[in-house]
Amino acid sequence: MRKGSTVQKVALPGLKLNKNKKKDEEEALDAGGGWDSYGKALIKPPDQLELTDAELKEEITRTLTANNPHAPQNIVHYSFKERSFKVTTAVDQLAVLFEMEGNLVHIDSDEGRRLRAKEGLASEPATVKAGGETDEEKLETVIPDELGREVDEVGEEDRPDSVVSKTGAKEQKATNQFNFSERASQTLNNPPREISCQTEPPPRSIFGATVSQWEIYDAYVMELQKLERNKEKQKAPTLRKDVDKSRKKTMLTETANDDITKVRKGAKILERMVHQNTFDDLAQDFKYFEDGSDEFRDQEGTLLPLWKFQYDKAKGLSITALCWNKKYPDLFAVGMGSYDFSYQGRGMLVFYSLKNSAFPEYIYPTDSGVMCLDIHEQHSYLAAVGFNDGCVAVYNLKREGSEPVYKSTAKTGKHTDPVWQVRWQKNDMDNKNNFCSVSSDGRVVSWALVKNELVFTDIIRLSLVGPESAQQLGLLACGTSLDFHKQMDYLFLVGTGEGKIHKCSKTYSSKYLETYEAHSMAVDAVKWNHFHPKVFISCSSDWTIKIWDHTINTPMFTFDLKVPVGDVAWAPYSSTIFAAVTTDGNVYVFDLNINKYGEICKQAVVAKKKTKLTHIEFNPIHPLLIVGDDRGNVISLKLSPNLRKKPKAKRGQDPPQGTEVEVAKMEKLLSLLREPEQSTP
Repeated sequence: MRKGSTVQKVALPGLKLNKNKKKDEEEALDAGGGWDSYGKALIKPPDQLELTDAELKEEITRTLTANNPHAPQNIVHYSFKERSFKVTTAVDQLAVLFEMEGNLVHIDSDEGRRLRAKEGLASEPATVKAGGETDEEKLETVIPDELGREVDEVGEEDRPDSVVSKTGAKEQKATNQFNFSERASQTLNNPPREISCQTEPPPRSIFGATVSQWEIYDAYVMELQKLERNKEKQKAPTLRKDVDKSRKKTMLTETANDDITKVRKGAKILERMVHQNTFDDLAQDFKYFEDGSDEFRDQEGTLLPLWKFQYDKAKGLSITALCWNKKYPDLFAVGMGSYDFSYQGRGMLVFYSLKNSAFPEYIYPTDSGVMCLDIHEQHSYLAAVGFNDGCVAVYNLKREGSEPVYKSTAKTGKHTDPVWQVRWQKNDMDNKNNFCSVSSDGRVVSWALVKNELVFTDIIRLSLVGPESAQQLGLLACGTSLDFHKQMDYLFLVGTGEGKIHKCSKTYSSKYLETYEAHSMAVDAVKWNHFHPKVFISCSSDWTIKIWDHTINTPMFTFDLKVPVGDVAWAPYSSTIFAAVTTDGNVYVFDLNINKYGEICKQAVVAKKKTKLTHIEFNPIHPLLIVGDDRGNVISLKLSPNLRKKPKAKRGQDPPQGTEVEVAKMEKLLSLLREPEQSTP
């Protein structure tokens, strides 16, 4: 009954008997009898060792270690790398004696207080002490029954005079710990279907035969043959496995290459950034520096050295060709070989960028030395190369690999002597790319790119007497240089080893249009002017540079440098400026509009005196030129303002520009030299 006004505490007899028993035990222990007097005695086992006093007093030291004596020491694992079982040295020494996961928390701990506060319960259970209530009476409030359940105090909450009823506090229900919601759904049951099929019974045939001895023998022989075939098939998979392994290796290398190509672009950009930060002063000079001392010089200029390009694997090779890319003005190609014909070995074709002078952008090693090269103007990824062994080849920068996409052979009409010059031409009538080459064997050949091969056509055969008698007498001249006219594609100049320059045409292969007695030694270079259609320049090892009007047999200007001249080049921004390099390591810059008798700049650009300069090229856009030496180095030089002067503008007018101004400037110089000849009778 929980609604009674009075509550009587009931004491069970079993509980009091237990209390009286504990009191008797304590009294017996206090009396001094101990456990023996209480009815218990120590029993000595019969097999216990009898030890003397000395043995009992002896101290035995034992060392405790963390090693588990029951841990196995012979555990082995299979190694797929070595394909064998290996003993495992690392053994787990941990021994778990007892493990139990519990969910009880002590009520007085911090975590217990937090949980009680979270559930909204009081920190301590409310207890009501009646006057004169003893501990025994408290114990009587909670009495375990036979089934382990607890009997709570009766009706304490419903009592009108209790603390709970007086305070008006109600027991708070524990909130639901999970967001539970009951949902139900019904899915559509697919209707059952029955599928049945009927097949035709297999055909039956009745066979009967008599077996003889030879038929049994033949059956055994056939069985042996089958066994031998199975053995051969078992041997074949081993070979297939080797093939599969090689294929897997190639696949791994291909995947590795794919990963490298993904990173290649980012790595190249990062390399350029590091390089430009390292050589930031050179980049600033290239873009912004102008030599202010030119104002105090008498129309003379200087060259500012910038980047130096060199490749470690190209040591011992000479620079035999230089060519700028017309589409990308920061990219140029370098051909490497040797001019020492007693020792001819390997060569190399490399492409450098002004953005990274430390390492080439493209590298193509060759078996024979590179003697000349040219980059296509429209298709800037095509580069024509002439070799020392007489072959010509075309490299495609878009293709991977170090081999050319086209290369001439003995069957396709390759030259028999070194190729000294190659020049790209406009597409022919069939819209095929083609280029021309000249060699020491006296042939000027046109090469057309047809599918996967080069198709050659002989344009002209050089001879000491004339083209028509070249085949009859066999006196072939040695071609050393070649250049085509800028406006008239059919007109070209050929320099020979005898010092002559022949003006030829593609339409007339039987004779020369004109022959110029130019030099006393081999013509190293011959080049048409970029602006004036009648002017070309030539240089030779006879120390001279000559400027010609192709309508006149005699040179218009002659400059004697007292040193063999390796190469000469016209400036792309002026019709009267050109530059040359000599074997003593000097660079000469001339401007006919300023000085018709000598150079306006002479500067040594090599560190060692024995170093010879071999080639020079102007950048098509920037005021920059590059020179190559016989040690495999390429040096870039910036022109000072006096070396790139343009015509001054009149007051109130814009400065004159265009090719007509440059043609008029050169024509004015030529008219001064033509007048005396025209006035003479």
